[in-house]
Amino acid sequence: MFYTRIPCPKNIDHDPEYLNKASRYFPLIGWIVGGISFAIYYLSAILFSNEIAVILAIIGGILTTGAFHEDGFADVCDGFGGGWTKEKILLIMKDSAIGAYGSIGLVLLFLLKFEAILNLVSRVGVFDFQSAIAVFLLFVSAHSVSRLSAISIVFTHEYSREDASSKSKPIAQNFTWKEIVGALSFGLLPLVVLSFFQWQMLLVLLPVFIARFFLVRYFQKWIDGYTGDCLGATQQVCEVIFYLSIIGIWKFI
Repeated sequence: MFYTRIPCPKNIDHDPEYLNKASRYFPLIGWIVGGISFAIYYLSAILFSNEIAVILAIIGGILTTGAFHEDGFADVCDGFGGGWTKEKILLIMKDSAIGAYGSIGLVLLFLLKFEAILNLVSRVGVFDFQSAIAVFLLFVSAHSVSRLSAISIVFTHEYSREDASSKSKPIAQNFTWKEIVGALSFGLLPLVVLSFFQWQMLLVLLPVFIARFFLVRYFQKWIDGYTGDCLGATQQVCEVIFYLSIIGIWKFI
């Protein structure tokens, strides 16, 4: 209900405690979004060019989440680009309007994501069973690992906003070992399976979590923690880093 636009049964209501416990399933959402994106790509590639299929796959992922993470990325670009104090940065990120920094950031993000995914799928192909499985696992792993990198910030750092103005704040209040183990399991399992094709795929974790480290350090420096927008931005950046890392691994092995 919180992480996607997929309809839920009417008897399921919203509760802050549910949202807190749902953090363990955030990487599992990556399985769903990645699976939907792959299905759209696979079906579109039968009818259209690779370029069109990749664009439709990206659109499918955005529609599934309601641009949840892309919105966070744009807000972070605007907030940290236009603010010079913690209070100003948080105020800008809270504003629903998008500015120049956010617009430029999204354009560059989508260009890089498009080119990276196109490079990957063009190299592997999907028109035999083994290749299709490999591409499917690439899509799912990118989404699950990037979401793991984002939700792990909740387990290691403090929430920045002091009031209750954010919808994401319940996630930051309480968590147990169940949330940590669940997030790790759902986040890493697709990549572990992918590594059966090529063990070097596991090396992708290094650049992804290096990116996560520097993002968190940057957030900590300026706003003394993180916000929901910071988590969304981390997911988007780490997803792109995942794709680029796979390309780099294939280039040198």
